Parts: sequence; C-alpha cells; structure tokens
Amino acid sequence: MAERGARPHVHPVRKWLLHAVRRLFTPLEPDHYLEMINPLWSTRELRGRVDRVVPECEDTASILIRPAYEWPGHKPGQYVRLGVIIDGVYHWRAYSLTSDPDPRDGLIRVTPKLVEGGVVSPYLVRKIAPGDIVRLGEVEGVFTLPDPVPARLLFVSAGSGITPIMSMLRSLDHRELVDDVVVVHSASTPQQVVFSSELRDLSDRHPGMKVEVWISGEKGHITPADLDEICPDWRERETFASGPRELLDVLEEHWNEHGDPERFNLERFQPVIGGNAGSGEGGTIHFLDSEQDVECDGGTPILVAGENAGLKLPYGCRIGICHTCVGTLRSGQLRDLRTDEVSEPTGASVRTCIHTAEGDIEIEL
Repeated sequence: MAERGARPHVHPVRKWLLHAVRRLFTPLEPDHYLEMINPLWSTRELRGRVDRVVPECEDTASILIRPAYEWPGHKPGQYVRLGVIIDGVYHWRAYSLTSDPDPRDGLIRVTPKLVEGGVVSPYLVRKIAPGDIVRLGEVEGVFTLPDPVPARLLFVSAGSGITPIMSMLRSLDHRELVDDVVVVHSASTPQQVVFSSELRDLSDRHPGMKVEVWISGEKGHITPADLDEICPDWRERETFASGPRELLDVLEEHWNEHGDPERFNLERFQPVIGGNAGSGEGGTIHFLDSEQDVECDGGTPILVAGENAGLKLPYGCRIGICHTCVGTLRSGQLRDLRTDEVSEPTGASVRTCIHTAEGDIEIEL
C-alpha cells in the first residue's frame, strides 16, 4: 500500500475551477498537468520545498520546509511523516516537528539525527538541498503541551529526544510563557548537543529558565539522584521526558514510586515491542500479493516473519510510527505486540511492524 502526503488545504475557488475543467483532461487529472509545471501545485497531497538546511551539531541537521499550501498546524511536540525520493524510490519516515507551531517565516522544520547504515537520515543530514521537494504526511502525536500551560515545567531529554521538546520551548518563548522552566538535556559529548546555542540563548533571555546540559561521556548516564540535585522540586512540576528507552524506563519507575505519575509525560522513540505482551498463539500468514504462506510464532511481528522467509516487504521506522509498512487485513485476528490486545480488524489498515498473527491470517500489502 503506497503512502501519500496529507490532503492540502486548497482554496475553495481553486477547488471549484479544478472540478469544472476536470472532464476536459480525461483520462488524466488536472493535477498531472499542474505537476509538470510545478510539483508543488499538487492538490492530491501536501508537498513542500526545502528552504534551507541548518547543521545543529556533528550528526544532526534541521531541514526547514515551506509547505506549498497553508500549513494545517501542529501542537508543540507532535510529529509529521516526511516522504523523500532516494534513488528513484519514495521513502517515508516520521520526525518530530521542531518548529514553533506559529512560525513567523511560515517555515516548518524537522531535525533528523544521522543513523549510520540508514537510508533516509544520511540523505537528509548530508545530501538534501534547498529547492528539493518533499511530501508531507499527516501530523500526529499526543506528546504535547496542555492548554493552559502549567505554571512550573520540567523537560528531561537525551540525544535526539530533545526534538519534540524544542518545539515546546520555542512555543513557550513565542508566547512569553517561560516563567519557571527547567531543561535537563543529556548528550554523549559536547559536540553532540543538539540546539546548544539556542538553549544558551533561551536561558540568557529568560531569568525563569534553567538549562542543565549533562555530558554522559564524562559523567555517566543521568540518574534520578542526579535529577534530585539539579531540580529538587521535580515532584511539583509537570514533566515531559523524551529519549531512549533506558532513560525513560528509569524515570517512569522513579515517578511511579516517588512522584506523581499523572504529572509525568513521555515520548518513546522506540516503543516496547513485546514489553507487555505475553506468548501469543501465532499462525500462518498468507501474503496475498505473493501468494506465499509464512509460519509466525506469537511474538514475531508480521513484517519480520515475512522478511525471515525471504519476502521483500515495505518498511520504515519499524516502531509503529511512520506507517510505511501498512497493509490491509483480509481475514483473521491480530495481536498488538505493545499492548497484548487481540482484534479482528478485517478490511482495515494495520501496521505489520507492531502486530503479529493470532491464528491464521490473510494480509494484502
């Protein structure tokens, strides 16, 4: 199932004109001709043009994009699916939006970290250039600032986990709500601190903001005891944490045992697959496109089971975010490897990277 960008917000007058001339272009759509003139003029999906690329640290860069039509908007902390062409093939990945939801220049931005051996992140960090066209998918995510904004805030992040938090900080700055904010960010080396200059600038401009950069290569991984010293009143703050699983697991346990878990909000870039799931039934997966049957145990994602059998299946993030691996279930039951929930979504789109077979199934990709 090919993915496409979000539906753009096209002016009603333009929609009416396109509808009026549609029959004149049969069998092609008006969009096909418009895209020959300018690929940004598509009304089938939202696209954007890269305005500039800004290096943030040694392995991370911000891609600033001007959407072709009015940006539908996002909440601080949400992510967007980004589609790019690499060697003639479209690839989709999900990236946190790091821009203020109401940017003065009209540009949105994502800030990918280079993953050696990857496909998309090296292209975005090293090769994409101003003028390149990208596809923009739907905006998603529930890791967002509440409204109204709590009076006292704590942000804890590590590595690229700071990306959704940066959108929150920029939004707070824009709305002049930086009254009592503590930011704790961990990176392996000083050269890997993303947004280091902007974090310093925010701290310098706002007396109510404290920024603590923790270099784990020198001090070791940050612990709850370290947090007690940096921010003694953490129990009284609405907290947003984002980063690798190891950090979030430790913080979540600490808040559950010693704080208020209702005031702890987290964003996992790597959801726990199988963390809460027991041993499932498994079954035979019938891939309708290739007419091949693959045996799957109750703990292996459909995607992995197919790949282990030699099938070339669509995939992207492998953690249930980017929707590149989506297929249509034609029959049978599935089990969600994150929650252990069993369902029978016949005819619905399902993500093969986070679901496994619960009995025999048929799926179309």
